[in-house]
Formats: sequence, C-alpha cells, structure tokens
Amino acid sequence: MDNDHDNSTQGQNATIYTCPMHPEVRKTEPGKCPGCGMDLIPGKKDRQHGQHEGHDMQAMSPSFAKASAGTHMDHESAMTNPQMAKKMEADMRRRFWVSLLLSIPIFLLSPVGAFVFSAIGGSAYGGKVSLPDNFPVNWILLVLTTPIVFWTGSIFITGTYYSLKAKKLNMAVLVATGVLAAYLFSVLLTLIGSQETFYEAAALLVTFVLFGHWMEMRSRKGTSESLRALFDLVPPKATVIRDGKELTIFSAEIVKNDIVVVKPGDKIPVDGEVTEGESTIDESLVTGESIPTSKAKGDKVVGGSVNITGVIKFKATKVGSETVLAQIIKMVETAQNSKAPGQRIADRWAGRLVIVAIGAGLITFFSWYFFGNVTALTALTFAISAVVIACPDALGLATPTAVAVGTGIGAKNNILIKDAATLENTSRLTAIVLDKTGTLTEGKPKVTDIVGFNGFSEQEVLIYEATVGSGSNHPISKSITDEAKTRKLVLKQGNQLASIAGFGIKGTIEGKAIFSGKEKLLQNNSINTSAGRVEIDKLLNQGKTISILSVDGKLAGVIAVADTIKTTSKKAILELKKLGLEVAIITGDNQKVAEAVGKELGIDRIFAEVLPGDKASHVKKLQDEGKFVGMVGDGINDAPALAQADIGIAIGAGTDVAIETASIVLMKSDPYDIVAAIRLSKATVTKMKQNLFWAAIYNILAIPVAAGVFYNSFGLSLRPEIAALLMSASSIIVATNAVLLKRVEKKLSI
Repeated sequence: MDNDHDNSTQGQNATIYTCPMHPEVRKTEPGKCPGCGMDLIPGKKDRQHGQHEGHDMQAMSPSFAKASAGTHMDHESAMTNPQMAKKMEADMRRRFWVSLLLSIPIFLLSPVGAFVFSAIGGSAYGGKVSLPDNFPVNWILLVLTTPIVFWTGSIFITGTYYSLKAKKLNMAVLVATGVLAAYLFSVLLTLIGSQETFYEAAALLVTFVLFGHWMEMRSRKGTSESLRALFDLVPPKATVIRDGKELTIFSAEIVKNDIVVVKPGDKIPVDGEVTEGESTIDESLVTGESIPTSKAKGDKVVGGSVNITGVIKFKATKVGSETVLAQIIKMVETAQNSKAPGQRIADRWAGRLVIVAIGAGLITFFSWYFFGNVTALTALTFAISAVVIACPDALGLATPTAVAVGTGIGAKNNILIKDAATLENTSRLTAIVLDKTGTLTEGKPKVTDIVGFNGFSEQEVLIYEATVGSGSNHPISKSITDEAKTRKLVLKQGNQLASIAGFGIKGTIEGKAIFSGKEKLLQNNSINTSAGRVEIDKLLNQGKTISILSVDGKLAGVIAVADTIKTTSKKAILELKKLGLEVAIITGDNQKVAEAVGKELGIDRIFAEVLPGDKASHVKKLQDEGKFVGMVGDGINDAPALAQADIGIAIGAGTDVAIETASIVLMKSDPYDIVAAIRLSKATVTKMKQNLFWAAIYNILAIPVAAGVFYNSFGLSLRPEIAALLMSASSIIVATNAVLLKRVEKKLSI
C-alpha cells in the first residue's frame, strides 16, 4: 500500500510540459512540439490520476494510451496517432478558414486592397474604390480583425505568455509581437481618428502562419497512415480455450499461455506457438514476406498475420506491448518523435533568430524614427515588417517534417528505423559488413549437385542417401531428405542405421552395406574413391559441402549441398558498390565457402572462420581505418558486431537479440532492402538540407528589404502583410518539399 501511495503521489505532483502555442498539449517530459517545432515548457503540476482502461491500441502503443487519456495529451504522440492527428489537423484547418474568410473583407477595405482595385478598375472606377461618405472603414476593420487576433490567433498570444513566463524566446513571441504591434497600434490610430492602419497586416500574418502550420500538420498526419494500417491488423476479438470451453473475448484480454483458436480467414491476434493443427499463414503485412508460409506444431505465428487454410490452435507467448507488431509500432513512433542531429543545429539558429528578429525590429524603428526623417507610423511599418519576415517558423519544421515522412515511407516498405539520428547517419556509411548465412544466403542448405559413379544413376544415389539420413536431424541429411520428397521418390527400408560422430552414417539397405558422409569415412572402410576424384575435388573447390555414398564397398555417388545465395543478393551488392560503399563478408564458415560466395557476388574483402565473439573486432578494424561502418546480421552471434557498428542493421525475422541491438530492422529477408534503407536515408538528408535552405534564405534576403535598407535608394520596401506572406510561404515550401520525399519510393525496390 505504501508503494502504491508513493507512486500515486509522484504521478500527482509530476511537472507537466506544454506547448506554448498549444497549451492544451501536456507531457511529463521536456521536448519539441512537432506541429510547430517549439520547445515544451514546464507548467502546472499534474494532479489528475486514475487508470486508463486498457485496449488494443493502448497495450500496443504507450503513446497512444497517453494521447487518448483526455488531459494527458501528448502532442508528439498525437501526431503519430492517426485519430488524434486528425483532430489536431481539423482544429488548425478550422482556425485557418475562419481567419481567411474574415481576412478577405479586411484586405478589400485596406489601403492595399483599395490600391489593387483602383489599378484594376482604372477610369471605370474613377481611379479608386468608391465608398459612402463617412463610411467607418477602420471601425469595421477593428471588428473583423479582433476575432482573428484573439481567437484564431490565440495560440500565439497564449504561447507568448507561457514562453515569457518560462524566460524563453521562441517563434510564438515573434508572431505575437508582429500581430499585436500591428493590431494595437491600429486600434490607437482608429481611436485618434487616423485613416492609416495596419489591421490587414495583423489579420494576414495570423492567416498565413495558420496556413503554414495546417500544411505541416497535414504532412505529418499523412505519415501516420502506416501506423493506422498496423493497428488495424489486430482483430478486435479472438477465440480462446479456457477451462475446456471456447470463449470469444477481446483481443486485449488474451494473456500469456492462453490457447487461441484460429479458423481460415481469421487474423492472428497475438504472437504464439502452434500446439495443434496445420495451416498456411499470410505474414506479408507484418514481415513483408509475400509467400504464405506453412505452419505446424511447434512453429511460431505472428500477431497481425492472416490464417488462410486450416484450423490451428496456438499458445500465446507474447501479448500487448511484447508482440512483434507492437514493437514495430513503437519503433515507428519513436523514430518520428526523435530529433535528428541536423535539427539540433536548426534549434540553435532558431533561438538566435528570435533575438535577431526582435533586435532588427527595434533597430529598424529607432533608426528610421530618429535618423530617417520619417513619421513614427512609417518607422513602425518598417519595424513590424522586419520582425515578421525574421520569424523562424519554417526553421523549426525543416527536419521534423522530413524525418516524419522518411520514417513513414520506411515503415510502409518494411524498413523500420529506430530514431531520427539513425535515419540521418545511415547516409554517411562508407563501408558495410554483411553476415553470410541468412543475410546473403537462404540460411538453409539445399541440394545443388547429384553425381552417380560406377553405373549408379542420380535417382538411385538420392534414394540411398535420403534413406540413410531419414532418421537424422542433421541439416545436410534433412536437405537431402527434403530433395527426395520434392521429387516424390519412394525411399527404401533401412536397417541398423547408425551415426558416426564427425564422419557420417553407416547401415544396411536391402542387405547392402551402406556408408554415407565424408570421404575419410569411406577410406577408413577400405573403399576406393578415385573414380570420383575429379567431381569430388570440383565440388569442394566450389565451397560446397559433400556427402559421398558407397554401396556394398563400391563408390556409388556424391551429393553436394550448399546454402544457396538469395536471388537479390547480387543486385544488392552491385548497387551498394554504386553508392560508393566498400562491401565485406563476415562468416564462421571455412575460407573456401566464403571465397566461393564472395566470388559469385563480386565481394573481394572476406572475413572467414570468424568466431561469434570476434565479429565485433573485425567491424572495429574497419572503423580504425577511418570508415563509417554498417553491420548487417540476423542472429544472436551477430549482436556484438551490430552494437559495435556505427549503424547496426538486423535483417529478416532474425532474433530478438539482433533486433534489439540494431538501429534498423529490415522486416523482409531481402538484402536489397539494405540498398533501400541507404537510399531512403540519403533522400531524407537531401530534403533536410533543402528545407533548411528554404527556411533560412528568406530571412537572409528579405530582412534588409523589410527594414527599409533599400527604400531611399530604390524605393524598395515590404509592407507587413507582404512580409507575412513571404514568411508563411517558406513554411509551406518546407512542408510541401518534405511530402515530395515520397517520390523516392519507386527507388526502394528492384
């Protein structure tokens, strides 16, 4: 009870961080608001507590649960949760449209609007827009602008309050400064009866900024669709056996060791191990493997996959956040909410630009007022324009938008990237080390050659070898037996079959003495192998494993077995070289086998006969040569090397250890996805750089113009509303450019 009380107290008194622009956002840790790029600031203590009812989404995604918990809303989580992202986008859209509709008559009644219509109307309108005498233009502008400033634009004012309270300067301060300066000064001018006002500047600034944020939220919301698709893979209900009875329960209520019944067409609700029945399972939506796999007793099933044919029962081994599907969702969420190294640079410059903007506004005003021989109104116009144009709105969006889109594309293509730093740094790879077995090869030995000697046919050799090895679990024997089954051959009856450790198998088949295995086994039993010398040596030189057969003391044949190379491996290696990477193989197999694979794939650097514990040292060796190294593997023995590498990549189903250690997980067992991951990283980094350019260039070029530096010389200046348009255009360009990253998808597959 004491522990419960302590935990409760801790939860009640936890500091809540909020977004200054979106005070409804609440988070228990400091961070960034992905919608506006602002720092979350400490606010009130959280005194609300209670249990959130569990359901699938909460069990699978902690951030989903937070985002769904009312006042415990997390903006970052919300933007990765499709439902909450939709609500937030709808709010920003509503604010924008209200602001736009009110801004249209404001613009038409403004001096700028009157000038435009005068130019259009010409003599037909007497050179100006005609309004009734004593028409209260400024008072109408005041009425129309006020709800824009204090309702649709309230997020900036509220944000400024919390930012200043936290002694921070950010984008909200800049926007609010520009808006309130234009609005309040316009109100003063209205009260004293002046005809010159800046209502249109305040209204359009709010409208343009809201539009920029709406576009950015749309781009981020679009990246959450892959998560929604993953959520939908889990069936709402499942059938389990408890106390000998079949019960239909919510999938979230399944606990470990429950026996789950799955019928044809049903989705698998959780991860487990088949205990009864046989079936074919479509795992493509989870693992990316397009070919359905056969499942029988002892085989593993993955939550989110679809049962195609038979009825199976399986024991639940992983539920809730432990499932493969939940881990995928968690990985995508983490990546989209993480900060890339490039963003840290942008954050520093955004903070400096706040000071630059405010400083530029003050310097501009005082310079023009005291030394420019202009009115206070003109000086203020230049000052407001300078502050507005210097607003670093787009700078805070530059990398988060690209990261969100990039990780979303990766998830859609079964490339799971754990964080933004990995997404960015993968583009820096100069060398990559590939585990052979299971990565470049299938990981399962297959029969490649069958040669008969002394009158024995290929079929006879295979029947004898398969009969001898039918009772063995050795991978070579199993591959030979599987080949016989594939060819639908009828095996003979074997007697007194016995394994000879390290050499092979001996026995009797239909009264004939049989030896099968290494050449040494036959030689030890006085069997001459010279008749097959040429073929045996040829197969050994190719790096294949062989089993030699003798029947009644006579050499009968040889079967070669090899771990076959994946169909896309050669293409993947070629493309990696085109990307400028040095490619190496690392394996525990003997030198000949490794060299044979390397020769076929065009890989020159071979690390063979490497013990599991030594793989990491070979990766470090490359790092010591000054290379930025990626390591690709699929097994427990690869984990140390994955951890040592600058970028660790787990391929295929792999093992839990490999996946936990790696920075990137390729859900398909396709080596070409290594190329896809690197291309995605390079494309994302390119978009980051482009976005940073577009986010900053308008500041560099437009601040002097807005401040009136060229006014006396060339008559060149920017009114506040035009400055607002240019500032917002930068944000729109950044968001649009990030979305264009989707064009890289066509380059992610062969």
